[in-house]
Amino acid sequence: MSAVGYTTPWSVEPGQQVELGLSCDRPVESVRICRLDTQATEFANWPIEATSAPVAHRSFDHGSYLRLHRQQLAKAPTVQGIRFELLLTRNEGARTILEAGSVRLSLNDGALALEIANDLLFTREVPQRVWLIVELGLDGGEPFFMLKSHDLLAPYEFKQRVRDAEWKLQERDMLFGASTSRNGLTLNARFAAIRLETSEGPIAWDFPTVLPTGPIPSSGGPVPLALDVINQPTFCVTSSRWDGSSFDPRLVPSHYDAVHCHDDDMGPLQWPASHRVMVPKDAKPGVYAFQAEWDGGYERIVFFVTSARASSSLLYLLPTATYLAYADEYLPDHLYEWKSDDRGHRFAIANNLKSLYDYHSDLSGVSICSYRKPKVTLRDDYNYPLCGCPHNLPVDLHFLRFCHENGVALDIVTDHDLHRHGIEALRGHRAVVTGSHPEYMSTEMEGALRQFAAEGGSIAYLGGNGFAGTVAFKDDMMELRRSPLESGRIWDGPISEQYLSITNEPGGYLRSRGRGEFSLIGGAISLMGFDGARPFTRTPESRAPQYAWLFEGVESDTFGSEGIVLGAAAGYEVDATSQALGTSPDTIVIARATDFPASFFQDPSRWYEGGDEERAGRRCAEMTLRNLAAGGLIFSASSVAWCGALPVGKAMNDVGRITLNLLNHFSALQNRGSTPKASEDSAS
Repeated sequence: MSAVGYTTPWSVEPGQQVELGLSCDRPVESVRICRLDTQATEFANWPIEATSAPVAHRSFDHGSYLRLHRQQLAKAPTVQGIRFELLLTRNEGARTILEAGSVRLSLNDGALALEIANDLLFTREVPQRVWLIVELGLDGGEPFFMLKSHDLLAPYEFKQRVRDAEWKLQERDMLFGASTSRNGLTLNARFAAIRLETSEGPIAWDFPTVLPTGPIPSSGGPVPLALDVINQPTFCVTSSRWDGSSFDPRLVPSHYDAVHCHDDDMGPLQWPASHRVMVPKDAKPGVYAFQAEWDGGYERIVFFVTSARASSSLLYLLPTATYLAYADEYLPDHLYEWKSDDRGHRFAIANNLKSLYDYHSDLSGVSICSYRKPKVTLRDDYNYPLCGCPHNLPVDLHFLRFCHENGVALDIVTDHDLHRHGIEALRGHRAVVTGSHPEYMSTEMEGALRQFAAEGGSIAYLGGNGFAGTVAFKDDMMELRRSPLESGRIWDGPISEQYLSITNEPGGYLRSRGRGEFSLIGGAISLMGFDGARPFTRTPESRAPQYAWLFEGVESDTFGSEGIVLGAAAGYEVDATSQALGTSPDTIVIARATDFPASFFQDPSRWYEGGDEERAGRRCAEMTLRNLAAGGLIFSASSVAWCGALPVGKAMNDVGRITLNLLNHFSALQNRGSTPKASEDSAS
């Protein structure tokens, strides 16, 4: 990829400004705004301002660490010693543990070395993945170095006097986990309980369980000092004080007072804006992109224009939480069989970018990221290597183009907007329509959708494996802690670290908290696979007169035998019901897809009373419909591939007819709880 970038913010309303941070290794000839959710790409005649920052090749600053700036250290009384707790994870080659003045404590393939004024004092093998106390101080006026483990079964203690204690600890920045030169990888490790011993008493830092918004202030001591946190390490992780008595950091915050640094962490990027544009007040909501062009090629950097007010009865919810979770997914070749190549994945591998599906170099999971980074797999021309077909954004664009071709007016909001504004983002509409894969939600988002339905609104869930994983948002950041019940294809974290650092609420599946898929939209993921998708077949229950409107004009009992996602309407990930897990008894299965290839992986977390025989009989996708007491409806397509089975252009098929019947019916429904304020004018 010759150009990558990101926008700030990621989504805007008409009348707001959006900036482009661009990295390009070619001479950029022009930058234009294009609209992607129409059948043919449209270029908007919006005036784009080129800033004073030249378009250039930008770097990625990998590796998190901690820093006490020398200006902070200068405020302190004479520093006589340093003490901290350290847990080393996986580190290959040379790494820096501590740089402070003339002192350098380093690690080289498992051997610890102490240097003072470039003089190597000693090297010593040091244990990995156990908590250590590291101390450099004075004992009776004599300088010493001490290393001691917390492991009761494998005790380790090393103490040695140190000659020439000309430490000069306050002359330069004090770094934990990195060198001042930054010419090597940072340290994979956890730090906790950092203490400076000064001539007037100790200055200490204990890491908070909640993600800090800036430098961490010291506690106690003669003067307050601020410890900088560089490149977004992971907070709310267990320290040596964790004893298994509680998994909740809110109950025992002292058990979670550590921070985990990784050599491939990457915080929000600070690239200078190369271009900016003021979105016109009359701009139509939709999916847009900055198109950076050079001789012989171009790349598109996507952003979203949302609706400033309700102007349609239907509101489309763009699944930006899912987009961000998948963005830059690594998919290493040795773990996954690629069925197609993609330049975005190759770029992610070459530049060590990570998604929330990936793991760090020390094998801990990537749990937090920012939208202020290139999202190189979030493109309109993206094909998912594991299935060789569109996934996420291009499938949702396929749906939006279908709506444009068939005169369906939609307002647009993103997951990030819904989290920020709650139920107010939905009011004024009769129905919310989801994307093809709305997998991740904050509790605020899920609660707003539930309240919307309780007030008489309807939900058209046009995807699969949705409403599943809990995420938390903070400004441009999103966090995801995975449950140990994942499929085994994705990293999982220890049960002790399921709580989110942004909010300290439980992560993992929404269903484990009595929310999410089964109780809201009727089903949850039952199968996942990357081979041929299957068509749906109507059930006898769908023949009831009250459902005739949905199938009006449908020519066959079996429908959805073609599509851009694995070739049919039920595929990739599909859902099925389970009253035992929370499906409401008034949820009606109106169509079912069966006979999936043996390669489709069945959800291992479901228990079946009938054992393997019943499990084999539940290898299906179930399309459902539920009438709500407040007057609304909840429709579940139950398949990530559903929107991909819609026709292209002016063509029509049964999947298109069912989808149009559904959206037109939802447009006509009147909310009982709160009358929509929307007009019938088109928003898009």
